[in-house]
Amino acid sequence: MAKIGILVADDHPIVLTGLCELLNAQADMLVVGRAEDGLAAVEIARRIHPDVVIVDLTMPGLGGVEVARLIKRETPQAGIVVLSMHDKDAYVLQALEAGATAYVLKGAENAEILGAIHAARRGEYFLCSRISKGVIDAFLKKRRGEPHVEPYELLSEREQQVFRLLVEGHSSNRIAEMLHVSPKTVEKHRANTMKKLNCPDLLSLVKCAVKVGILDPETWKV
Repeated sequence: MAKIGILVADDHPIVLTGLCELLNAQADMLVVGRAEDGLAAVEIARRIHPDVVIVDLTMPGLGGVEVARLIKRETPQAGIVVLSMHDKDAYVLQALEAGATAYVLKGAENAEILGAIHAARRGEYFLCSRISKGVIDAFLKKRRGEPHVEPYELLSEREQQVFRLLVEGHSSNRIAEMLHVSPKTVEKHRANTMKKLNCPDLLSLVKCAVKVGILDPETWKV
């Protein structure tokens, strides 16, 4: 029987190592990749096409919600398990809307983590026991409504990069250096991004970033 190939992404080395040891100890699982930040997780998933991705909700660079969204766009067959400290329904709904099918709280029993992986591999929904199962009902009810495309999904890959760097507080000149483009090009992407997102200023961009999971809501009270 083929083992479930798993990519694990968490910015805490102790958690990352512990998860990998737990999963590799299972007869039907194998860690095929590990990442300590969101961007690396997306790049590794793009390259190795894992069966399941376990991703921390809050990581530097890209948060777990955005990682889930990007991986499901490029590697739709991958099951996504979000690992989080947060048990509020809003966080769970964000993760489900981004393409995750399993949500497990840090500190959950090993059996729940393993159960989430098996469920995600089968494409089934799984929430750990401390989260209300009504969240899935609410999500499915919402999904049965009219098709809806988030404005963020309309951004090009480069526009998304500029958007993330802007809300992280980088100047246009610094972004130009980081992306190896001219400041004029950055300003063009910035203008296009603000227009597509209907955000007239930086504060509204930050609010949008919190909504789509790029910034941690607990850190950014906007």
